[in-house]
Amino acid sequence: MQSNRSWLGSSFRAGVLALGVAAGYAGFVIAADEATTPSSGVPNQEQKAWHVHERERPQPPVVTPGTFSTPEQPGKPPSDATVLFDGTDLSKWVDKTGKGEAPWKVENGYFEVKKGSGIISTKESFGDCQLHVEWMAPNPPVGKDQDRGNSGIFLMSKFEVQVLDNYKADTYADGMAGAVYGQYPPQVNATRPPGEWQVYDIVFHAPRFKEDGSIDKPARETVFLNGVLVQDDVSLIGPTQHMKLTKWSKMPAKAPIYLQDHGHPVRYRNIWIRPIMSEPPVAPTMDGVAH
Repeated sequence: MQSNRSWLGSSFRAGVLALGVAAGYAGFVIAADEATTPSSGVPNQEQKAWHVHERERPQPPVVTPGTFSTPEQPGKPPSDATVLFDGTDLSKWVDKTGKGEAPWKVENGYFEVKKGSGIISTKESFGDCQLHVEWMAPNPPVGKDQDRGNSGIFLMSKFEVQVLDNYKADTYADGMAGAVYGQYPPQVNATRPPGEWQVYDIVFHAPRFKEDGSIDKPARETVFLNGVLVQDDVSLIGPTQHMKLTKWSKMPAKAPIYLQDHGHPVRYRNIWIRPIMSEPPVAPTMDGVAH
């Protein structure tokens, strides 16, 4: 759950399924830039109209796929991913001040929320991305409703995908695991029991703003939880907030990802992120020419 202080189209979705979503086990993250024109870091080669099957159309970059995780062993990320946590240290993260070392406990290939220490955030900033995160709620479970294995993953520091133990445990629909907090309940409850690794694969498109600061294109999110689609390219209505109807205000094109300290010893492992194209390839507009 987000505190009162508060806090990835179709073709791409297939790629997510192929790498970590279909198996339900697989592994992805982003500090604020001053620019407000989004840049994914992936070259968009679709700069003209194309014939069907045109051979001059640029080839996509080659990426070596990763491997699936198992309950015992995290998988490997794709070759173009930035690894945010590889099981050894939190060198890619900082504390709540944005300056000190991240204080959460690291052991046995995972790290664990340290109660009362506050959020941790990535040193690097991200915008449009594919993010893979694996997490585990405490076992045996303690508490109920929002006070049960609670944490959160905040893209661009403002858009929370909820982390919560909702295995045979109820809470309000837009605040459960798989929810875009305070906005969209998940399509289904696909959580595993506490003490088992849960897998998020998230496709995120950052918001775009007009020169006057008003919203042009809202942020969009697709989320898979344990290989099950729970958010299908939803358009956000603003930053996620607790108990408030949100609205848009201009923000940087990129910002860090942060993880929430909600006082529960939630564990994380195998976190990686990769940039994606800001817009999908353009469809051809002319018949093919014989080769």
